[in-house]
Amino acid sequence: MIRSKGTSLSCPGGRLTGQQLAQRLGWQGSKVSRLENGKQTATPEDLRAWADATEQPEVYAELAARLAGFESQIRSWRRALANGYKVMHEGLSAEIERASEMWVWEESVIPGLLQTPEYAHHVIRRYAELLGGANDIDAAVRSRVQRQEWLYRPGRKLHVLMWEAALRSLICPPTVLAAQLDRLTGVIGMDTVELGVVPFAAPVKIVPANGFWVLDDRVVVAEDWHAEMWLDDADNIALHSKVWHTLHESAVYGTEAQNVITVARRALNLR
Repeated sequence: MIRSKGTSLSCPGGRLTGQQLAQRLGWQGSKVSRLENGKQTATPEDLRAWADATEQPEVYAELAARLAGFESQIRSWRRALANGYKVMHEGLSAEIERASEMWVWEESVIPGLLQTPEYAHHVIRRYAELLGGANDIDAAVRSRVQRQEWLYRPGRKLHVLMWEAALRSLICPPTVLAAQLDRLTGVIGMDTVELGVVPFAAPVKIVPANGFWVLDDRVVVAEDWHAEMWLDDADNIALHSKVWHTLHESAVYGTEAQNVITVARRALNLR
């Protein structure tokens, strides 16, 4: 987050090395290095201490503004999960409530707005095992299921695309996945949902990767292993919309989509 061009930092009283600055602040030298090289995101308190230690308190306002802009775009999972999964889910739910139309692409998981509670539980638990914060999984599941009320309100439209891999990934027991696939079959034909599947055998013009949501052509929410990215600039919104529509050309809908889902369900070999 805080970067410098050299190994020393200017202040009115002379130049400080990173180690000297760390001593002034009572930090480990490695923390200064991580902040300078963008390997750690500063907190507002870090920025205030940095500005005061370099005897430049006037730069704090600019640094804080940069931090606010950075965090509005890249929201670290670990920092977000400090308050639990339920709080994190409620933040996205509030943004979804504002939307009247959404375009969703998922390459390996069923989108949250179409998940059964059991499937959602397993997905959230897997992330909790990786990132921590497993104390409120049930509350997070309830929040995610509550969000699905959006689908039943007049004037709403969900355009969702999935790669066939999302139908087959055993992130949960086969019986749970079977029920989830039955749920998908049930939403085909809903007037608020347009469900498309990109079959494995379909020719594609772009790599089917990197799930994302476009809300009202207003903001893109994309996920990576380390963070959730919120992008509201015109260029990124246009790029993700182009990706969605390119994948849309390879998708099947209606009866054809239902056939792909049915084949995936049969492959589970349930008795």
